Amino acid sequence: MEMFVAGDWVDRSERIEVRDPFDDAVLDTVPAATYDDVETVLAASVDGSRVARAMTTFERSAVLGRVGDLVEERSQSFARTIAQEGSKTIREARKEVSRCVNTLRSSAEEARRICGETIPFDSFPGGEQRKGYYERMPVGVVLAITPFNDPLNLVAHKLGPAIAAGNAVILKPATVTPLSAIELTRAFLEAGLPPQVLQTITGYGSVIGDPLVSDERVRMISFTGGVEAGRHITARAGIKKIGMELGSNSPVIVWRDADLEWAVESCVSGAFWAAGQNCIGVQRIYVHRDVYDQFSAAFAARSDSYRIGDKLDEATDMGPMITEAEASRVEQWIGRAVESGATVLAGGDRSGTLVQPTVLEKVPSSVEVHCDEVFGPTVNLYPVGDLDKAIVEANSLNFGLHAAVFTRDVDTAFKIAGGLECGGVMINDSTDYRLDTMPFGGVKNSGLGREGIRFSIEEMTEPKVVCWLLRDV
Repeated sequence: MEMFVAGDWVDRSERIEVRDPFDDAVLDTVPAATYDDVETVLAASVDGSRVARAMTTFERSAVLGRVGDLVEERSQSFARTIAQEGSKTIREARKEVSRCVNTLRSSAEEARRICGETIPFDSFPGGEQRKGYYERMPVGVVLAITPFNDPLNLVAHKLGPAIAAGNAVILKPATVTPLSAIELTRAFLEAGLPPQVLQTITGYGSVIGDPLVSDERVRMISFTGGVEAGRHITARAGIKKIGMELGSNSPVIVWRDADLEWAVESCVSGAFWAAGQNCIGVQRIYVHRDVYDQFSAAFAARSDSYRIGDKLDEATDMGPMITEAEASRVEQWIGRAVESGATVLAGGDRSGTLVQPTVLEKVPSSVEVHCDEVFGPTVNLYPVGDLDKAIVEANSLNFGLHAAVFTRDVDTAFKIAGGLECGGVMINDSTDYRLDTMPFGGVKNSGLGREGIRFSIEEMTEPKVVCWLLRDV
């Protein structure tokens, strides 16, 4: 495949192999962009921002709606691409395509709802002859940097709102999963998006990352990825808007009155979706002592029943991790936890990129699987007896994206929801539930700002005040 730069599909002599993490087969290759390509992209994006700003609301909405239709028409092809280049099973990939369609159509709808307000300038003495309003204006050029774990929908979450708001976009997809993003770029162009408005550049972040994020022509960076990469970007970005979703270590509280069967099923799915490579995946579960033994036994048994392997097999529950290096890292983290006193209730082994769904208990607070984001198929169980302590433990780490609680008691649910420090609380559901139109983001090291179509549009626009002095009134 080629990358789309300055209105053309272009190739480069150095190419990057895109491999299937299950069997290491080469699926395709993409260009490795150079430093010179960055300047080309930045210069073209400034022209693209003028084109995007001149598009009418109707035009932007219509393009986004047509892209949604095209993705829906090609859903099987998109799903297969997602499954092959990434970690998701074909069933998981189909759900991602469906969500992408919703994201694009919601963006088309929200493009029509970007409104301002009148301002009562006469609310303070001296403003009696003044009338005016504010309107929301595009920031100009948005740099969208996307991760490997949702290679289609998280791209749509950046392109959809940015284009709805009248911005030009430079898209830098994950190096290991660029194919879905390139196909979505083709769909945007086929749907009638002016070619100057969107550029998709492929390559190594070590080569093109810093010059892209530091350039003053980029007026906003929308980034989804890890904390360390987020720190690196903020240190080099300069004065511009930044929106970041940086992952988490999501806690769940299962109280003694919970529907345990549902809590087990929901949390197993939440822990092992996409091989645990999920920023809102379940990682720590605090279970009331009265039901801990029952819950842990059922959770381990359900985890052991997971079928792992070929992603394109309809019967597969969980596929591989994205690279063998990442799988090896998770294996090492599990090993260090066990060496420090943790007990393996299920899983714990690795074969290549396949890591078994792993359940741990008695996990010390000092080891990585407790205090860091694992981003792999492991989950920890902890018995608790006091509700206030459970909330303190859930809040004890410097993350705060999603959390969850399972209980039948309304007062308990409200107390926990109010006490948890995070961007979203799911009650009687897994932490990994997300509606694509809700505000999505975290506190502490989990990020800056909010995504979710309307909320992304607010981040990708700026209010402009227009005030009239009516001297003859």
